[in-house]
Amino acid sequence: MTIRILSAIGDPDAARVVSSLLHQLPDAEPAPAVADSAALLDALARAAAQGDGTPSAGGPSAVEALPEVVVVHERIGPAPALELIREVALRFPAVGVVLITADAGPALFSAAMDAGARGVVGLPLGYEELAARVQAAAQWAAGVRVHLGGSAEAAPGPAGTLVTVTGAKGGVGTTVTAVQLALAARAAGRSVALVDLDLQSGDVASYLDVQFRRSVVDLAGIQDISVRVLQDAVHDHPTGLGLLLAPEEGERGEEVDDRAARQILGALRSRYEVVLVDCGSQMQSANAAAVELAETALLVTTPDVVAVRAAKRQVRLWDRLQIRKAEDTTTVVNRLTRNTEIQPPLVAKATGTQVARTHVPAAFKELQPCVDAGRLQDLDNRSTVKQALCALAAELALVESPAARQGRGSHRARPTLTGRKRKAIAAGAAPGPGTIPGPASGPASGSGSGSGGRFAGRRGPAARGGTGPFDPAGPYEEG
Repeated sequence: MTIRILSAIGDPDAARVVSSLLHQLPDAEPAPAVADSAALLDALARAAAQGDGTPSAGGPSAVEALPEVVVVHERIGPAPALELIREVALRFPAVGVVLITADAGPALFSAAMDAGARGVVGLPLGYEELAARVQAAAQWAAGVRVHLGGSAEAAPGPAGTLVTVTGAKGGVGTTVTAVQLALAARAAGRSVALVDLDLQSGDVASYLDVQFRRSVVDLAGIQDISVRVLQDAVHDHPTGLGLLLAPEEGERGEEVDDRAARQILGALRSRYEVVLVDCGSQMQSANAAAVELAETALLVTTPDVVAVRAAKRQVRLWDRLQIRKAEDTTTVVNRLTRNTEIQPPLVAKATGTQVARTHVPAAFKELQPCVDAGRLQDLDNRSTVKQALCALAAELALVESPAARQGRGSHRARPTLTGRKRKAIAAGAAPGPGTIPGPASGPASGSGSGSGGRFAGRRGPAARGGTGPFDPAGPYEEG
């Protein structure tokens, strides 16, 4: 969002300093400073009149023509600064006002807020404080303009999609899932931030061959996270991902509480289209806040009794703490094979969660060279694990490609038929109760599932007329 800024500063030297700092702000368009209060009000009235011909800030077009932020110096004249702020707030309520003053004490701060200011910056000026106050005022002004009928493009607050990836227990593939989902979204052309909130044992840096001294802890104690502060803490990876890493000293993870996590994630969502968060498997206040805020909360488990029980405990914990309901959680089954006794429908029944249609096959041999080298980004595109996780990204709408979703095992894709069912249909016989159409063929439909997969010739108990945990024609079907 472009921030238009108009300054009212009587002192030419102070005006030059403020103008120099404002020009350093990203996406900022500072206008030449006006010298007195009357000139400021006239400039705002002219800007409002450009929209609908009347000097009013009430109409949508008038709102769009006004600057988002007005910076007022305490020594402006002839009207006192606080009176000027009150006048601007009354006549132009969609403009955020920031006061620059040498006395930034509680009394003046309270008076400025009562007058209608959105921020107070103390002298001598510093870039970080000025940038934080201006950006906060601009975000507030954008929100007011939406309610007054201004452009929806100026909508403030979080804009990016927040997805959390949590493990039922350690070692189920949480970080691999988070990294590959982030890489898939980035490959689709979206701006992506990958956050490691496994604060005591995060491994995102190890999986992506990163050595970076900044971490999420560096943002924990900052009240207002400016764009420059965020850029200093986020590592720009060669893949195009923005990485916010866990601290090397695990004990420092306690510095990131739920308030800090909310603020950090809000700042990231305002700058990235997709924010992926690796929450690990241990719940703390920071990653619990992330799960609560997320549009999509993934819970990764493997199809074994211990992991499914751990997933059930995790879901119950979230429910007791009122973090997230089970039905709002999506479980991803990792390392699934055709011969596994515990199949996705049983996982859904045990945990009470939704189970993703896309399941990740057990193929660690494909992953091992990249994992050992610490370069998960080099995973071959032909890998069944990568293809499955790309399909999962499409299912979660992280990859906005309908053609890719249909071609990679979407539930709307045309199902394949086993040879046994083809013969039955060709003979005019009605399908038997035990035959279920297999999933869509393609690289994302699991570990070689479908009639053309490597397990197509096998038959389990269900195929022989008995009962079993899954149907051989469609072991991943969630009927």
